[in-house]
Amino acid sequence: MTPAGDLLAAEIRHNGPIPFRRFMEVALYHLEHGYYRRPRDPFGKAGDFFTAEQVQPVFGALMAARVRQLWRSMGEPQGFTVVELGAGRGEMSAAFAEWRYVPIDLDFGELPEGFEGVVFSNEFFDALPVEAAVFAGGEFRERRVALAGDAFVWSEGDKVSREVEHYLRRWFPPPEEGRCYEANLSALAWIERAGRSLHNGYLLTIDYGFTRRESIRFPAGTLMGYRRHTARENVMEDPGARDITAHVNFSALEEYGAECRLVTERFETLAQTILAAGEADQFGSVLAAGGPAEELRRRMQLKTLLFGMGETFRVLLQRKRP
Repeated sequence: MTPAGDLLAAEIRHNGPIPFRRFMEVALYHLEHGYYRRPRDPFGKAGDFFTAEQVQPVFGALMAARVRQLWRSMGEPQGFTVVELGAGRGEMSAAFAEWRYVPIDLDFGELPEGFEGVVFSNEFFDALPVEAAVFAGGEFRERRVALAGDAFVWSEGDKVSREVEHYLRRWFPPPEEGRCYEANLSALAWIERAGRSLHNGYLLTIDYGFTRRESIRFPAGTLMGYRRHTARENVMEDPGARDITAHVNFSALEEYGAECRLVTERFETLAQTILAAGEADQFGSVLAAGGPAEELRRRMQLKTLLFGMGETFRVLLQRKRP
């Protein structure tokens, strides 16, 4: 068993089955043994998965171009700030260097108060710990994690909390017996913080997920584990040694954002955002650098972003006005 697994197993033996949210917190974010806290780099060819931020420098240049468009639409205000949620290794810091840049992750950084600019995130919300539930016997019941020997297994718990039930009834279609769900209360908390801190500007969110209507495609929920570029449905295997994600509920982000004065301006594929970012010069400034070999490398990166990730990932652009 992994070190994170040992910790979780000891907690279950002492307290009984634990909420899945707690399992995900330890597996991903334990200060010593969590997946994102270990010395090993999980990203890239030698890791477990790619994100768009590893497709550099093209992704960074295109996102900077998109943010530049937003900056200009605001009248090029002085003190314009780009806050990145889930900044991790700081791969976007160079791309956003022309503005004040504030990196934030779960264990460092704070949103500045009353700023003008953009709150940017790429695959941040999908990695936040979620509540797991199943609709059984006419009510939402918590999915907990128990032990069977040395293996982690699902265990049905009590009725979910009022907050979780509100989330599931509001941002999903009417429930069906036996269906599994996730509620990302942490995402709503971050949306609220962004809406409170941003005086004037945009929230630009890149992630994969679904809308309320599209959620019917996931009767077993959307939890997934990733290791060595392979998706695995058993998310409780080897905690701390693999990534765990849950698709983002974009209906929740949009509608709760509206309550926080974050009004949706665009909801589109990443490919559409990239086309908007590069249309001014037909990607000339992004591709022309460093000779033919470098230009070819950048063209391949652009192709990956447009035709691979571009149709899988979606972009939500929300506007906060003074």
